[in-house]
Amino acid sequence: MAATYELIASNTLASAVSSITFSAIPQTYTDLVVRISARCDAASVDRSLGVRPNELTTNDSNTRLSGNGSTASSGRATTDFDAGRFTGANATANTFGSVEIYIPNYTSSNYKPMSVFGVAETNATTVEMRVNALLWSNTAAITSLKIDTDTSPLFDIGSSFFLYGIKNS
Repeated sequence: MAATYELIASNTLASAVSSITFSAIPQTYTDLVVRISARCDAASVDRSLGVRPNELTTNDSNTRLSGNGSTASSGRATTDFDAGRFTGANATANTFGSVEIYIPNYTSSNYKPMSVFGVAETNATTVEMRVNALLWSNTAAITSLKIDTDTSPLFDIGSSFFLYGIKNS
C-alpha cells in the first residue's frame, strides 16, 4: 500500500504569535503529520512546544526520552502535552528548530496516540533533542490542532507550520 502525503494547510509567520491553530481538518485521511520549523523570543536555548487536539488539554499522557549532547533523561507526565523542543532566542542567530508530529487514525473512535520528534538548533551540546510518545485519551475525531509554546513566548517571524493528510491507497 502506498502512502500519499497531501498538504492540508500551511502557515509561515509574518508576525510573531503565541499559537497557531489548524481548524476544520478534513476527516478524509488516514493519518496526520505536522511539520514545524520554529524559533521563539524566549530567553533560552530551547523551549517546549505544545500540541492540543481540538484545543483540549485534558485526557492525555506523555512519555519522553531526551538528550542534550552530554546527558540523557526520560520522564512521564499525565497532565502535560509537551510535544518536543524547538529553538529559543539564546540559540545561534537565525537558526530554527524542527518538530514532526505523527498522528495515526485521527478519525477513529479510539484513543489517539501521537509520536513526536523535536530538536532545537544552536551549534552547541547543551541544546535538547526529544522524542515523545503522547496519548490523547479521547474518542472524538481530531478536527483541529492548536500548536503553542510553553508559558508565554511568541513564535518568531519566519517560523513555519505544515499540516499534511496521509491517504493509504
